[in-house]
Amino acid sequence: MKLIIGNKAYSSWSLRGWLACKQSGLPFEEVVVPLYDAEWDRRREGDEFAPSSGKVPILWDGEAVVWDSLAIVDYLADKVGRDRFWPADEAARAMARSMAAEMHSSFQNLRRKHPMNVRQTFPAGRPDDDVLAELSRVMELWAQARARFGGGGDFLFGEFGAADIMFAPVVTRIITWQLPIARFAAGYMQAVLSHRWMQDWIAGAQEEDWVIQQYEQPAKPAGA
Repeated sequence: MKLIIGNKAYSSWSLRGWLACKQSGLPFEEVVVPLYDAEWDRRREGDEFAPSSGKVPILWDGEAVVWDSLAIVDYLADKVGRDRFWPADEAARAMARSMAAEMHSSFQNLRRKHPMNVRQTFPAGRPDDDVLAELSRVMELWAQARARFGGGGDFLFGEFGAADIMFAPVVTRIITWQLPIARFAAGYMQAVLSHRWMQDWIAGAQEEDWVIQQYEQPAKPAGA
């Protein structure tokens, strides 16, 4: 298998696809392409990017091609068994799938106003109200998962799985932008950041030379 991803410093969806490949336990080749560099437009028009219209991550497995992080999770779960990604308990699995899907389709204000940058920590400031509302929803989801199904480990459903993969970039955003969290969430976030795969990803980001200036700006005050 070959997984094409963007800059590790900035590409949140690439992180999800990469973590999914690591979670599968299957060997894969990792190809990092710098986003928005001088060759970006030409590169994304090539055959390898054609199925996704130039978006990353994109996973090639022989003749099979999968793009979109959640689709990559599902594809790999079909190959290795869903219990590697999803809780075995039916009720827990239903909640985990719902949380992953909500993360996939929601929280646009948090994404747009606080982009991922694992190499930076910006000064804390009060987030906009729409971001605070989305953070409140994230805290609600995390609290419910941990209270109902997280007793067997440090992650949302005990063991590290697809739900944690989908929320991992949110953890990095909270750290980068020093966003407010519920007290209980600190332990979960530390578990995610300490995971060996997250440490490998962050170390890789530190070694990158590429800089995208639009993601290197501190947050503006609310209403500015």
